[in-house]
Amino acid sequence: HHRIALDMGVKFGLKIVRGAYMEIERARAAEMGYPSPIQPDKPATDHDFNEVIRYFMDHLDTIHFMVATHNEVSSQLLAQLIDERGLPHDHPHIYFSQLYGMSDHITFNLAEKGYNVVKYVPYGEVKTMMPYLFRRAEENTSVKGQSSRELKLIEKEVRRRKGK
Repeated sequence: HHRIALDMGVKFGLKIVRGAYMEIERARAAEMGYPSPIQPDKPATDHDFNEVIRYFMDHLDTIHFMVATHNEVSSQLLAQLIDERGLPHDHPHIYFSQLYGMSDHITFNLAEKGYNVVKYVPYGEVKTMMPYLFRRAEENTSVKGQSSRELKLIEKEVRRRKGK
């Protein structure tokens, strides 16, 4: 799609996500008779996600993007690439994003350092939003792995505030 945008002479804007709609994509591939587009495991998914970040950074003149992730490694990678290229943290083509209420330590640290970072809030009817939120929690194994770390960070912040 990047090539199509280039051929049309327009900027290419997108949001990259990891692990969204995996079951739907698998079912569609089976129904339509093509190989599943889903990676076989989390390491392969993480590798390709980070390669996409590198691709975007290598084509920053024609791509505007948002990296929607709760994964610390991918967030650190993008921040590192921004610094290695000597780009301003608030470069207008680059945004980080996390779901409201998740991975606040990533959001707050990036914001404190001047990166473009946003929280997104799902909006809609409860019958639509609750399954979405449950799916997000189930799909995001990186968040599950970071839950205890996030709780420790919250406890540390509570102790810090009580000390003041």
